Amino acid sequence: MALYLGMDIGGTKCAVVLGDDTGAVLDKRRFATAEKDGPWGVLQAMAAAGHELLAGRSAAAVGISCGGPLNSRTGMVLSPPNLPGWDEIPAADFFAKEFGAPAFLQNDANACALAEWKFGAAKGCENCVFLTFGTGMGAGLILNGQLYDGTNGMAGEVGHMKLTVAGPVGYGVAGSFEGWCSGGGIARLAKLRLGIDTTAKDLADAARAGDAGAKRVWNEVGRRLGQGLAILADVLNPECIVIGSVYARAHDLLDASMYRALKKHALSHSLSVLRILPAALGDSIGDAAALAVAVNGLQAQERAL
Repeated sequence: MALYLGMDIGGTKCAVVLGDDTGAVLDKRRFATAEKDGPWGVLQAMAAAGHELLAGRSAAAVGISCGGPLNSRTGMVLSPPNLPGWDEIPAADFFAKEFGAPAFLQNDANACALAEWKFGAAKGCENCVFLTFGTGMGAGLILNGQLYDGTNGMAGEVGHMKLTVAGPVGYGVAGSFEGWCSGGGIARLAKLRLGIDTTAKDLADAARAGDAGAKRVWNEVGRRLGQGLAILADVLNPECIVIGSVYARAHDLLDASMYRALKKHALSHSLSVLRILPAALGDSIGDAAALAVAVNGLQAQERAL
């Protein structure tokens, strides 16, 4: 059985995962990012954990999932805002030399898209979109059976799309897709509409308990979500759009207004082949994402030979 290593680099925590090409996690190590001394301390700690997990065995490939910006072609991490000091860090090259195996780097949205495509809700699709819908809004694109990341790795920054002239701010833009459809955006919208400080989770609990104001906010978010999805449906014509985090936990509060907006704004032929699905991998998506980067990277490399 071929073994794969997944490296999940986050601003708060890091994880090193040993798995196979089905996405199954065989073993795992985790540590707080701040425990280590800067980027090189983190990379060396991850390498040590990887060698411990392998226990003398070899890895077929190493996958690295990290917040952007980054350059997936050169394997370079480029100053992510949640990783201070990570300026032009050659993460893929470091792990390739450390383990004597090809190493591949993707931003976290692309990595999650690969995970849901390889192992989750989008398995078997040729054209699909993964939306993060968490702290922010980003996308990973699988088009014609392969990951699409654009000319310089910036494809999928859908959170920057402006949906309305005014509205909650996200990605530095008032009325953006991220402003309307993210955990932070929902909290800001609740402040604007209801005058309360809350979180998306607490607002969901209130809506399910019958709070009329909370329900109105969720309906408004669902309407803007449908508007954004309609753009993606018309431009990319995917078979499915898989949505994680907030949507996966609260689609019961979003679906009615979301589908009404989709029907209103999307072309009927695009909509006729489209499924909207909650992410299937849940809290394990970070582990699966890093493994999926390794599996997909090696498969793409083998196809190119």
